[in-house]
Amino acid sequence: MTDRARVEDVHELAQAMPYVTVEEGGAENPVYQVGRKSFVFFRTPRPDAVDPDTGERYTDVIVFWVESENDKQALVQDPSTPFFTTAHFDGHPSVLLRAARIGELTRAELAEIVQDAWLSRASKRRAADWLRGRGKSPG
Repeated sequence: MTDRARVEDVHELAQAMPYVTVEEGGAENPVYQVGRKSFVFFRTPRPDAVDPDTGERYTDVIVFWVESENDKQALVQDPSTPFFTTAHFDGHPSVLLRAARIGELTRAELAEIVQDAWLSRASKRRAADWLRGRGKSPG
């Protein structure tokens, strides 16, 4: 049986990456950073991410950086993924995920998203070192 992803996994996976610090957002929401650059954060409720039926702001949005617009579009345009975006994030290299839908991913899929988010924000040297340590060629 494949392990379904949980919100706790986001924290564990992000903290397991090298050189990670955790900052607190204005609402005490965790913001995971590498080299002072955010790569995953728990977003506060905003008017651009709302329930289409009730108009209530989503309180459980997680933001993941991505490498490029192509990577973003591959995730948000694939109806089999729970990722989405809003007009607020047009031109921003990130995708959104509601915690309520995180179980639609496996832990392994979530790990890849978190690792890719980290790689998109880490320095070239840190990214290359991490990839080499995993037996992968940088670039």
